[in-house]
Amino acid sequence: MLLAGVGALGVVFGDIGTSPLYTFKTVLDMTGGDNPHTIYGVISLLIWTLIVVTTIKYAGFAMRIDNDGEGGILALMALLGVKRHKRPMIVAAGLFGAALIYGDGAITPAISVLSALEGLNIVEPSLQHYVLPLTALILLALFAFQPAGTARIGRAFGPIMALWFITMAVLGIWGIAKHPAILWALNPYYGLAYLLHSGGGGFLVLGGVFLCVTGAEALYADMGHFGAGPIKLAWSGLVFPSLVLNYAGQGAIVLAGAPTAGNIFYRLCPAALTVPLIVLATMATIIASQSIITGAFSMTRQAIQLGWMPRLKVSQTSEEGYGQIYVGAVNWLLMLVTIGLALGFRKSDNLASAYGIAVSATMLMTTVLLFIAMREIWKWHLAASIVVAGLFFVVDLSFFASNMTKLLDGGYVPLMLAILVYLVMYIWHRGLVALGARLGEDPIPVDAFLDELTRSCVARVPGTAVFLTRAKATTPAVMQLYVKHTMALHKRVLAVTLDIASVPYIARRDRLALAEIQPNYWAITARYGFMERPDMPALMAQIATHGCPIDPTQLTYFVGMEKIVGREGPQRLPHWIRSIFTIMLRNCSRMTDYLRIPAEQVVDIGRQVSI
Repeated sequence: MLLAGVGALGVVFGDIGTSPLYTFKTVLDMTGGDNPHTIYGVISLLIWTLIVVTTIKYAGFAMRIDNDGEGGILALMALLGVKRHKRPMIVAAGLFGAALIYGDGAITPAISVLSALEGLNIVEPSLQHYVLPLTALILLALFAFQPAGTARIGRAFGPIMALWFITMAVLGIWGIAKHPAILWALNPYYGLAYLLHSGGGGFLVLGGVFLCVTGAEALYADMGHFGAGPIKLAWSGLVFPSLVLNYAGQGAIVLAGAPTAGNIFYRLCPAALTVPLIVLATMATIIASQSIITGAFSMTRQAIQLGWMPRLKVSQTSEEGYGQIYVGAVNWLLMLVTIGLALGFRKSDNLASAYGIAVSATMLMTTVLLFIAMREIWKWHLAASIVVAGLFFVVDLSFFASNMTKLLDGGYVPLMLAILVYLVMYIWHRGLVALGARLGEDPIPVDAFLDELTRSCVARVPGTAVFLTRAKATTPAVMQLYVKHTMALHKRVLAVTLDIASVPYIARRDRLALAEIQPNYWAITARYGFMERPDMPALMAQIATHGCPIDPTQLTYFVGMEKIVGREGPQRLPHWIRSIFTIMLRNCSRMTDYLRIPAEQVVDIGRQVSI
């Protein structure tokens, strides 16, 4: 568990672990003062936000609810909105929560790297002009490196982040020693008193305070990679104490008279060690950015599997871990948005205004799903569920409302990105459902179709044909079209349906269901979890061991290539949805590539479908 905990440091805690670089400075700028009442109040709010949101809500409650070991808002959505009941509202909330993560995911690398390099201003003010170009260069290199994979660098992530957290703790202790009275801020009274006696200003400050927990969602989302135990161990044993000590240290040096101009985080460091600290901070922010990018790849694959995202080319970059993947379209789009945000906002202080809205909205939706889980999975009494979830809801709603005041100052950016991603998900799924319904109209029973082949003297040629179909109990539409145009059919036919379950993984023993419903006609259903990628050659090899006499290397796969046109009547899709879906379908990854079917064994059959 200890080794897994060290590994989690480099993946799970990169975002929340680099927040001390900019959070306290941002909040102090919002308060407009550095008097003791403000400092004690702000530090108390930061510490208790970490306790309530991260320690209690996520580590204490959310991580006790998993979808066969997987966590995160998409896994929770699949568990509560698909697996247990068909609930479109829960599905919509979960998907929009996932879309919001893309929005803030584009900001995290920009604000993290910018804030790390802004330490150069303290070393030498004339270096300020190089901060932005260096930030763009580092971000460009980071995204350009993604196609090569991160398996080797990943091994070093944990130890580097461990050094980062230890360094933050030591710097925090050094700062506290200059004004030990800052430890009184551990008392929540100071935070509450500040909120109650600061009027509307105290409420607005919550938007800045929230920056200290923007990476808390990762504890839950990455639970499937490391397990709840190692993540909780790393959080309580190193990450949380380091964050508390560092925030307290920053507050202490301000109380001791340190200037608040520039990045306060670097004021904790002796001047001779500032440059090495900048290098370490930059490495930590690169690791945090890498975690965000990897998380976006993983979430994209989940959405594709669940049928909410167009098929994109997903490349496995390492055989060592299923999470080592690369999605080119996501990588380059994220790169353009991230570098654009860094160049557009220019300073981490400015980016902080755009940061937080998306994550606070996601946390709010997670709380709603937690309430449902308390009632349905844990079987809690209604009153107990309302009290616990209500506490989280009030906290999350307060942060969300405070963050919404930053909407016109840049907060619209992650919301716009999230809305675009959600629209892509909605249109793709709506189009897939309409396409499936259209192809399923006027079904022909397999027995009737095969009997008609015999009566029509359709030639049966040597070989085995594999038809991919959505229809489990009726004749595949692609097979009907093929026979209609060729008046021939292979002697052996496999009708294969791929089912994506609302669980992350399917055991190999539960993968297949096959039956020979007519001589040499096999109906096969293959089940996959939303964290798995179907592999047709591997599937055929498994089928060959289940009594189906085939040679996986001597198969011909028939795949339908749909051309979408409009239809008449009340069941037609709105023109704008059909047009965008058509563009997506035309430009998404080929089904045969996604299923890893050898190109020399594929026959594409074009068909026109009106939806």
